[in-house]
Amino acid sequence: MGEPEATERARLLVVDDEPVALRNLERVLVKEGYGVSTASSGQSALRLLRQKAFDVVLTDLKMEKVDGMQVLKRCKEIDPDVEVILITGYAAVDTAIEAMKLGAYHYLAKPFKLDEVRKVVGEAALKVALKKENRRLRETVESVRDRVDIVTQDPGMLAVLDTARDVTQTDCNILITGESGTGKELMAKYIHRHSRRSGSTFLAINCGAFTEELLTSELFGHEKGAFTGAAVQKKGLVEMARGGTLFLDEVTEMSPAMQVRLLRVIQEKELIRVGGTETIHVDVRFVAATNRDIREAIESGDFRQDLYYRLNVVTLSLPPLAQRRDDIPMLAHFFLKKHSERMGKKIESISEEVMNLLSGYAFPGNIRELENIIERGVALAKGEVLEAAHLPEDLKRLSLKVFRREAGKIPTLDDQEKAYIEWVLKEADGNRSRAAAILGIDRVSLWRKLKRYRIGG
Repeated sequence: MGEPEATERARLLVVDDEPVALRNLERVLVKEGYGVSTASSGQSALRLLRQKAFDVVLTDLKMEKVDGMQVLKRCKEIDPDVEVILITGYAAVDTAIEAMKLGAYHYLAKPFKLDEVRKVVGEAALKVALKKENRRLRETVESVRDRVDIVTQDPGMLAVLDTARDVTQTDCNILITGESGTGKELMAKYIHRHSRRSGSTFLAINCGAFTEELLTSELFGHEKGAFTGAAVQKKGLVEMARGGTLFLDEVTEMSPAMQVRLLRVIQEKELIRVGGTETIHVDVRFVAATNRDIREAIESGDFRQDLYYRLNVVTLSLPPLAQRRDDIPMLAHFFLKKHSERMGKKIESISEEVMNLLSGYAFPGNIRELENIIERGVALAKGEVLEAAHLPEDLKRLSLKVFRREAGKIPTLDDQEKAYIEWVLKEADGNRSRAAAILGIDRVSLWRKLKRYRIGG
């Protein structure tokens, strides 16, 4: 349901025979949220590569017996999609060229800046995530509703699907609105899969996850030497998605300057890489999405009205799961089957207690939160039935009083959501990052809900 950066964290291998450098790199990258393994020599790195799979390898070049070039070659033999970044205190143009020819992603000279390491590793991890996602889309044969996993019997959602089918064979740009976790990226993939562009690339990017400088480089690419760290020419996602579809998630989080650049690309169907002069023609269908009220964003000056009109040829508004309660059992069983098969388990059913709890729950994180709950349950279950004991502790301890009549009043969905968010914040000791994780939403979405319900002052 999520964007590449929302999938499981990237797995990194850091190789350096200098203990201090190794510890520093490990500390910095763990703090960035990566799963980091370390090796103090090229030999131990080769052993780890035989035992585990990695997304990005960051290796020193000059090491005894087995050097960084040998590690690079071995990485590419095992998995061509692994991105390798070489670090050396002996910067040499010839070595850099040789490394790039062998498939190195980047080349950093000591003493390196930690900000540069973070940036390059982040770009490499995103590239790997995009490649994985596109391979998954090509290889996965989906069995529900025309081979795409949109599971619904809700009349409102079925009407949205009917509109989506009507526009798949056109090339018009589309705006998808809805709360976090309602399946906006899945809808974008559905449109791409059934369009005339289905044989070409589908790429996605979360516009709110990058600084303006990095987002410019990611979308439009850059020329070698365009800025510090731009060691090689890089194509942007707009260029890479030629003939296909580019999904711009959280498009309203773009800065005003980025909105102007995007508007020009959409209008002129051409771009110029950062630091370049060549005009590059692009043929891309843009599908944008936001969890904000976009008209409010326009009125407040956060979003350009002319860009809105370019993106909003057709709007698809996805309802929150709380308005699709009849879909909850169907979706729960769909995710049960999906994750049981993925984990090699044979869990056949969901207990009545669990289903009653799910059916009465407000789901502020929508479908993404439901899937997270079921996936967690499948991971813990030992028998053939998903029981309440397999649910997350926060959900098991949830008092159902917030969902019952009180003083003769039937609580609204807003009442339920506000009460649940307040309860989760209390359980998380006021830690908003942890509360957002429990709710299955990002910090920005939680902040908006806190503001909406006037929680926390």
